[in-house]
Amino acid sequence: MNQGILKPVIPETVTVHLGRPDEPARNVTVPFTDYIKNVASSEIYPTWPESALIANIYAEISYALNRIYTEYYPSRGYDFDITNSTTIDQSFVYGRNIFENISRLVDEIFDTYIRRQGSVEPLFALYCDGIEVQCGGLSQWGSVELAERGLSAFEILQTYFGDNIELVVDVPVEGTTESYPGAPLSAEMFGDGVYLVQIRLNRISKNFPNIPKIADVNGFFSAETVDAVEEFQRQFGLTPDGIVGRATWYAIARVYAAVKKLSDLNSEGVPVEDVILLFNDRLYEGLTGNGVREVQYLLRFISGFSESVRPVEIDGIFGPVTRGAVEDFQYIAGLPVTGEVDSETWEAIYAAFTNFRASLPDDYFVSRTVPYPGTALRQGSRGEDVRTLQTYLNRIAEVYAAIPSLAADGIFGPRTADAVRAYQRIYGLDPTGVVASYTWDSIANTYRTLVEGDYGSEEQFGGVLTGEEA
Repeated sequence: MNQGILKPVIPETVTVHLGRPDEPARNVTVPFTDYIKNVASSEIYPTWPESALIANIYAEISYALNRIYTEYYPSRGYDFDITNSTTIDQSFVYGRNIFENISRLVDEIFDTYIRRQGSVEPLFALYCDGIEVQCGGLSQWGSVELAERGLSAFEILQTYFGDNIELVVDVPVEGTTESYPGAPLSAEMFGDGVYLVQIRLNRISKNFPNIPKIADVNGFFSAETVDAVEEFQRQFGLTPDGIVGRATWYAIARVYAAVKKLSDLNSEGVPVEDVILLFNDRLYEGLTGNGVREVQYLLRFISGFSESVRPVEIDGIFGPVTRGAVEDFQYIAGLPVTGEVDSETWEAIYAAFTNFRASLPDDYFVSRTVPYPGTALRQGSRGEDVRTLQTYLNRIAEVYAAIPSLAADGIFGPRTADAVRAYQRIYGLDPTGVVASYTWDSIANTYRTLVEGDYGSEEQFGGVLTGEEA
């Protein structure tokens, strides 16, 4: 996940719209330091006392970073970071000359911004000239008077923004990308993108109580999360499909920033605990959850073909046995033997799983259930794997009246989703309507039990998930 959506960074470049947001105008992309130098040279006088210059530059940096951090304009569908309209943003005169002393100061302090103590986001450091325009923030001409009285740059900032501010220094410079994960988030998925959605929806629900609270904010896209997303989508005029695509992602970002007043001098603030990575692209001993279950499923399948990898139980707990199986796999795959599942190990495990699955002969499935396809099946999925799932569910539906019968047509429609949810409720799984490895494995083994009376067959490499184990 892009760290820039969690903790602010200094962007390498900033894209400026040379006009009001809705006005047809040119966009220009310039280095961030050049942007701040331009703004400072356009808004303040180089002859001012140095402490006043520094205070104003800090405010200009923080204002710009607040716009970038909150994705104020991208979340509204624009393709730029900030405008040069002085009624809503900072003055930026493309191509203008830069004052030498201002250029030097910006080079010294460009990687520093203001924030409230206890908050993460850059302060929306509102400012105005203090003569023709009055505002609740920093007075530019007033800062000159304070500097002439001997106040330091930080003391000037405290005078206008309060004693509870601090300067964040040595902020890393990174090439920023959009916060959207790049692909839709939906049921049964897990990761920091899901965690961020959960955090934001729960805060939004304080202002919009129709949106249900997500009790377990753990980065797993649960049925509760689906319900909250769907209600958010209904509330804000989006298609209520429970999937966080680009439009929903940025709608959530925009509404979250609005309810917390992040673009306000007296923002509620983003606390540190809301930007702590849960997954950090790796799984390791001590973690629990469905991400662990996915890895355990794949490793258990692989162990059925490779004696070098010890079998594991699919219990969602990353304990010593799971760590050992990861180490076994890393050793035979020629990877660093860490016992942790980083992105490289995950990709190698998944590749081995798909290779073993693809190598199975056609007659393998005559007497065995089909292994998990390797990717979650959800509404909209099509193909032979969906047809197999529907066949399994139809057999189980003969025993459980709560599961609707299906046309085995290979199309994962609403009725198939309802059948999956009904099965998940019966077997104590999260009723998301999506079939990831643990739901597939449970359905396959229930089907096998009904057809052959074979409880926990050694030949079902995925293992057995009972209602209690789930």
